[in-house]
Amino acid sequence: MAYKIDASQCTGCSACEPECPNVAIREKDGVYLINPKKCTECIGHFDEPQCVAACPVDETCMIDNDFARYQA
Repeated sequence: MAYKIDASQCTGCSACEPECPNVAIREKDGVYLINPKKCTECIGHFDEPQCVAACPVDETCMIDNDFARYQA
């Protein structure tokens, strides 16, 4: 499953964007979005998704159940 950013909670701080090893995060209209086709949940890179680790607002980055689990 890819991660997604809850736009209603995103403060637009940009902390997540440079931390993504897959360049899956981008800004649009002042909030950040995760491209689910690029998101690997940081599997093979880190023990924890870096968007989750970097985000200062709890539960803003979450699993997107609309997409299948990433397969390395």
